[in-house]
Amino acid sequence: MSLGAIYDIAASGMNAQSMRMNTTASNIANAQAVAGSAEETYKPRHPIFAAVMHGQKAGDEFSIEEPKTGGMAVQVLGIYESDQPGMKRFQPNHPLADEEGYVYSPDINVVEEMTNMISASRSFQINVEVMNSTKSMLQRLLTLGQ
Repeated sequence: MSLGAIYDIAASGMNAQSMRMNTTASNIANAQAVAGSAEETYKPRHPIFAAVMHGQKAGDEFSIEEPKTGGMAVQVLGIYESDQPGMKRFQPNHPLADEEGYVYSPDINVVEEMTNMISASRSFQINVEVMNSTKSMLQRLLTLGQ
C-alpha cells in the first residue's frame, strides 16, 4: 500500500464520521419534538458502516472496478431508523394532543447522543491527524535526496 492510499482511507473515515455527527445532531435537535400520534413521532437515526476494500461495494465478493490503491475504507451502507415506540405523555392542553390528551415524543437519550457526538468528533480528529502525519512523512521523503 502506498502512502497516497492513506489519504483515501482517512478521507473515507472522515466522511463516515461526518455522517455520524450529522445524524446525531439531528437526533439531539429533535429530542424534544412532539407529535399528535405515535406514527408521526420523530424516529432516531443512526448510520450503518462497513469496512470494504477500495473499489468494492459492501457485500460484493469481487469488485466491478479495479482497486485504485489497495487497502480498506469505510462505507456508509445507509441510515438505520429506530423502530422504538415514542414516549406517551399526558398533556391535554397541548395543541398537538390527540383525542385522549396524549402527545408523543421520541425516545432519545440526549446524554447517549452527546457521547456519540464526542466519539464521532474525536474519530474525525484522529483521521485529520493521520492525514497530517502522512503529509509530514511525504515532505521528509522528498528532502532525503538533498
